[in-house]
Amino acid sequence: MALSFCGNDSGSNAYSVDNGVLDNGCFVDALNLVPHVFLLFITFPILFIGWGSQSSKVQIHHNTWLHFPGHNLRWILTFTLLFVHVCEIAEGIVSNTHMQSNHLHLFMPAFMGFIAATTSVVYYHNIETANFPKLLLALFIYWILAFITKMIKLWKFAEASLGVQQLSFCITALLVVLYGLLMAVEVNVIRVRRYVFFANPQRVKPPEDLQDLGVRFLQPFVNLLSKATYWWMNPLIIGAHKRPIELKKIGKLPIAMRALTNYLRLKDAYDEQRQTTEDPEKSPSIWRSMYRAFGRPILLSSTFRYMADLLGFAGPLCISGIVEYQSNRTEVVMNKTENRTLGIYFVSSTVLLQNTSVLAVLLFLALILQRTFLQASYYVTVETGINLRGALLAMIYNKILRLSTSNMSMGEMTLGQINNLVAIETNQLMWFLFLCPNLWAMPVQIIMGVILLYNLLGESALIGAGVILLLAPVQYLIATKLADTQKSTLDYSTDRLKKTTEILKGIKLLKLYAWENIFCDRVEDTRGKELTSLKTFALYTSMSIFLNAAIPIAAVLVTFVTHAYIEKVRLTPAKAFASLALFHILVTPLFLLSTVVRFAVKALVSVQKLGEFLQSDEIGDDSWRNGDMSMPLESNKKYKYPGDTKVFNRKGRFRMDNYEQPMRRQLRPKETEDVAVQVNDGFFTWGSNLSTLSDINIQIPTGQLTMIVGQVGCGKSSLLLAMLGEMQTISGKVFWSNKNRYSVAYAAQKSWLLNATVEDNIIFGSPFNKQRYKAVIDACSLQPDIDILPFGDQTEIGERGINLSGGQRQRICVARALYQNTNIVFLDDPFSALDIHLSDHLMQEGILKFLQDDKRTLVLVTHKLQYLIHADWIIAMKDGSVLREGTLKDIQTHDVELYEHWKTLMNRQDQELEKETELESQTTLERKTLRRAFYSRDAKNQIDDEDEEEEVEEDEDDNMSTTTSRRSKIPWKMCWRYLSSGGFLMVFLMVSSKLAKHSVMVAIDYWLAAWTSSKPSNEILANPFDNASNYSLNYDATQIAEHRSYVPVFIILCGAAIALCLITSLSVEFLGVAAATNLHHNLLNKIIYAPIRFFDITPLGQILNRFSADTNIIDQHIPPTLESLTRSTLLCLSAIGIISFITPAFLIALLPLAVAFYFIQKYFRVASKDLQDLDDSTQLPLLCHFSETAEGLTTIRAFRHEAHFKQRMLELTDTNNTAYLFLSAANRWLEVRTDYLGAVIVLTAAVAAIWTTSQSGLIGLGLTYALTVTNYLNWVVRNLADLEVQMAAVKKVNSFLSTESENYEGSIDVSQVPENWPQHGEIKIQDLCVRYDPMLKPVLKHVSAHINPGQKLGICGRTGSGKSSLSLAFFNMVDVFEGKIIIDGIDICKLPLQTLRSRMSIILQDPVLFSGSIRLNLDPECTCTDDRLWEALEIAQLKNMVKALPGGLDAVVTEGGENFSVGQRQLFCLARAFVRKSSILIMDEATASIDMATENILQKVVMTAFADRTVVTIAHRVHTILTADLVVVMKRGSIMESGKPEILMEQEDGLFASFVKADM
Repeated sequence: MALSFCGNDSGSNAYSVDNGVLDNGCFVDALNLVPHVFLLFITFPILFIGWGSQSSKVQIHHNTWLHFPGHNLRWILTFTLLFVHVCEIAEGIVSNTHMQSNHLHLFMPAFMGFIAATTSVVYYHNIETANFPKLLLALFIYWILAFITKMIKLWKFAEASLGVQQLSFCITALLVVLYGLLMAVEVNVIRVRRYVFFANPQRVKPPEDLQDLGVRFLQPFVNLLSKATYWWMNPLIIGAHKRPIELKKIGKLPIAMRALTNYLRLKDAYDEQRQTTEDPEKSPSIWRSMYRAFGRPILLSSTFRYMADLLGFAGPLCISGIVEYQSNRTEVVMNKTENRTLGIYFVSSTVLLQNTSVLAVLLFLALILQRTFLQASYYVTVETGINLRGALLAMIYNKILRLSTSNMSMGEMTLGQINNLVAIETNQLMWFLFLCPNLWAMPVQIIMGVILLYNLLGESALIGAGVILLLAPVQYLIATKLADTQKSTLDYSTDRLKKTTEILKGIKLLKLYAWENIFCDRVEDTRGKELTSLKTFALYTSMSIFLNAAIPIAAVLVTFVTHAYIEKVRLTPAKAFASLALFHILVTPLFLLSTVVRFAVKALVSVQKLGEFLQSDEIGDDSWRNGDMSMPLESNKKYKYPGDTKVFNRKGRFRMDNYEQPMRRQLRPKETEDVAVQVNDGFFTWGSNLSTLSDINIQIPTGQLTMIVGQVGCGKSSLLLAMLGEMQTISGKVFWSNKNRYSVAYAAQKSWLLNATVEDNIIFGSPFNKQRYKAVIDACSLQPDIDILPFGDQTEIGERGINLSGGQRQRICVARALYQNTNIVFLDDPFSALDIHLSDHLMQEGILKFLQDDKRTLVLVTHKLQYLIHADWIIAMKDGSVLREGTLKDIQTHDVELYEHWKTLMNRQDQELEKETELESQTTLERKTLRRAFYSRDAKNQIDDEDEEEEVEEDEDDNMSTTTSRRSKIPWKMCWRYLSSGGFLMVFLMVSSKLAKHSVMVAIDYWLAAWTSSKPSNEILANPFDNASNYSLNYDATQIAEHRSYVPVFIILCGAAIALCLITSLSVEFLGVAAATNLHHNLLNKIIYAPIRFFDITPLGQILNRFSADTNIIDQHIPPTLESLTRSTLLCLSAIGIISFITPAFLIALLPLAVAFYFIQKYFRVASKDLQDLDDSTQLPLLCHFSETAEGLTTIRAFRHEAHFKQRMLELTDTNNTAYLFLSAANRWLEVRTDYLGAVIVLTAAVAAIWTTSQSGLIGLGLTYALTVTNYLNWVVRNLADLEVQMAAVKKVNSFLSTESENYEGSIDVSQVPENWPQHGEIKIQDLCVRYDPMLKPVLKHVSAHINPGQKLGICGRTGSGKSSLSLAFFNMVDVFEGKIIIDGIDICKLPLQTLRSRMSIILQDPVLFSGSIRLNLDPECTCTDDRLWEALEIAQLKNMVKALPGGLDAVVTEGGENFSVGQRQLFCLARAFVRKSSILIMDEATASIDMATENILQKVVMTAFADRTVVTIAHRVHTILTADLVVVMKRGSIMESGKPEILMEQEDGLFASFVKADM
């Protein structure tokens, strides 16, 4: 058939224009071609020459920065235009099939129109990015021409009296409207931008966000197509492959999404309600303010959601159409000359929709649109949720800064509650917002689905839907149960973690006492409970998964079986598969509904908690703190100080720094006021109405040193806080002199550090001044500590950094107060955690020199009365009121009794001073522990580096490609490791049941296809265009029987499928439990039996992480991910298999699709992992910042640093929100792409089926499966990405499973060791060499000694001389590589460790107690009688104290023994050694943390109670070993001197003699 534009039908003269040119339909169509061709001719040269490349005058790195007015409207209109053109083409082609020859003019102009519309939008986009609006004239002309030509066509149609019932007429009318609207948009651009005939075109600036190069989140600024497909994310996601995404790459948030913007929105809505409500008591509703601030985007998202849901039903309908008309393909031969108008056959819309190819294309378009709308809806809710979270966090933070201190200290608001608000409640609300459109979208979806089903199947559909509805509450029940079980699991795991932490902290003691097993069992015990809870959790999870999979099967089964028995109509393939697809659609909302309802309930609770928090007490108004009220000057006249008239002598360096830095206050003139702070008749309280401080009248003299003294708990700290305005004032006034209350440098008693570097902690937001900084550090003697830290003063400290000891923390806090340039300094007991040398140094250098030289007003709370001589003014307190106030001289003359009392106390303190010796003070100890921590960490880091190097060596050529391939590899090895931990039987069960289940599912659907396609034996061929209802006309019993014969098999298959669903869901979950059990058990055993060296080089936090975060992931997160991954993968594979089986042609299209899918998942996995890490790593600082602020409230408020901290909080929130936004945008990126791929699969499957297959049942089967693919493709990728992240946990745990254990066996059998060994306690050390690790240098070199039974041996030497290593050698804790230790004739290296360690006792220098009872701490094996325990306690001077405790021996010991003082803890450790009646006792610097009195008692006890036993004492104060029988002096791992102490003393130049001299 010749192709000709107007066709060459016989008998019609297509080209004749006798009736007038415009009456020839073909000519009108030709006229319609003109505008399209015109546009293509004009735009192509412009696009190619690259007018677009002429960039805008404003320099900007985004090519997305500017939108002409009406931008979004234009895109929407263009897309509609394209859709209408597609309809026009389809209509043309279909009507062409009714003609005798091909009429190109029916579809050719429409096709050109499609191309022109596409070109127009490309052209527009380029002009827009180039900001060259003059070129838009071309488009303007095109719209006008197209409008005119279409008008002509429409007018001709109307003339020929065609109406709405003709499709062609409707399409043309629509096009006219669209072209008109586009014309209007163009006119609007001219009006606003005035670019054509106006003299001064409007200058435009890009939005503020885009002028800032830091903003990388472009979603709000790109064009509509890029918004819908996240095209702007491509560079980021593909770039992630080459180098990881860092924080720099994701930049800042756009202004509209920043926490501050949203906080202001929410706060305005909240405050507005405050003003509008009549009764002030009623708190504003948070719900309403959230709706006011964030309601609109939620409505937008819901609209998208509704559109997506409605389009979702197009799938089943199109399937039913395609199947139905495919089976009626036997075309009735058309009469090719019927009703012509203008020489053309006009198609009605019903005929068009009976064309299967048209339906396939429609299905494709509907899917694409549905997915786009769905993703848009998700994105909008996520963005709103993130905005809401930012706003809530800012709101909570502002409230924290205003919380009254009494609230915090009286326990009304604990830190835990605040952390929960931040970490849990805000996230609950965010999640609720994510899911909230579902609340009103789902019911609509369900109702629509049921109506459609009813139309297809009649009553039986309602029965099927009833099954689904009945099982929905069961799901809700299971969901709530799951939440409960998760709670209990959490409780157990916190308990387990606590116990594990204790074990790890006291691991040295446990090993030395051979108690590992007992404590290991305690943990295993808790873990057992946790696992029981986990099993319940697994059971409920598998039930939920099972219901999810089984409900649709059950519904389908019930529906089709009842249909076969009730209805008289045969079930056709079209109906069967459409209803199958509908059931699939229905299940999702029902499953999700339970989740959404649960979240809604949680959100209600969260809002209630938030409301309570926002209504809690705040601190009073602090106008007086700003010194608004000037002080009454008369009251000062009485107080005259001699020091007043001197001109202040300022040292040069401070004067210098006053000029260098912008001053926070003016240089002080000679101050006329002498009182900095004055309190009159003050009564203050901490919240209860009882006043804590009563009748306070005090003055703090300006520029002087005021000391506040008094007993513990008499209200000294409270007085400082009352002056700072932290307490509630019952009556009275606090006056600050005018200039002073700007900010107060305040060091609290409980030291408070930021998670920042040492330098940041000291500077605390002031300008840095090197000289001043140096002076402060020297004054607080921090230099030696800083030198130990790995990065000096740039080392991170605080919760996340390095743990410093109490003294070090306190000195940093004091340094912070000294460094600040404030007039007034409050120091609250800065000496409490310092030893005597440091306090002296701090007093002299810091307080007297540094602060006094600077003439700052200083208030010092202290217990050290020996410093009173330095005070200019003293306030003595007692029981919450002031006892005395005045100078020391005043008190000496007026209150002799008090002065005498002080004197006796001072003498006592001075004696202590003499006793504290130079040799090794508390601070040196602290530094020592710190140094050990780092030394070991460095060693560990070296080992880590070596591991990494090995990894690198494996890949020979370490160029870009290998690093990228390593980043995109899936950790199969770890997956296998995980699965094998679960046991092979479980793995086999899981795999086989999964495969069986999916095969049965396929079988069910295949059987359904066979059943519905089966033709009754004597079917009369009815007119195929009358619907299939004809089947039922003459329906006899045999046919009914034949039809029903398919039912039994169907029931059996469905039953099998349901059973297999149950088996698979259970097997996966319990495989997970088994794996978790094994991995944790092995990990715990490996770590507890590891050599002590392992704990020196592995940071505690790292080990704990394996037990907390990683174990949690293995316990709870991997099984569901694994389940979901296998299910979605198998579903996709079975679907693709079925489609290929039905239409082999599909395989050709599969190849490019598979390649596209491979690349999408490869890029996404890498990027997702990076963004996930960023999200996690930015969340921690945010949470820390909140808890840190809540802890340091008083300090922050005293320093007046609120604004600084708010700023920091906003930055941290924004950073975390950016990461989270990018993560969810990346998820959208993936889903849009996989969904489009799925749509293409549906299209190719449909087209292939239509053109190659005749069996309608099979086509239905193929298409139903193709539709499921679209849902599951993105889950495959997301689960893969999740699994990859989660397998990292298995990898980390696995890396610890390779640690060597200590050799517990020994070479001698236990039976060969005498029962009562060692009975004498004779020790021979022969040529002993010891090292900690084969890699390291020996710490003991050729040490030999002989100790007779019952001798008391003292070992001394400087730090690091090997004393402690020797004590460890007795217990075979270190690597003895030469020589041996023989105790009572047995070489200890040959003994089993358990035996050796259980027969000796040791007291360590740092006391370790475990939580539990006192009995557990003394005798965890429970082998001793109570009498023996009491005896031990009596020896250790603890009997009376323990008797007084509730429960006696069963009294509670809190974690780490915090409820006893350090001295008492040391005594408990002593008692522990006495309980074990061994003949050898080793004391390792056991008296370091005990005061002199107790120590003397101890010495006596050891001499009496251990008179007949061998005692080895390692001493740090030499005088403790002067009474020993034998003394050994060590230096650098060798023995320098040994002998009786008397003899050694006589050697004048000996080491021992010099030690004793120093100690005197």
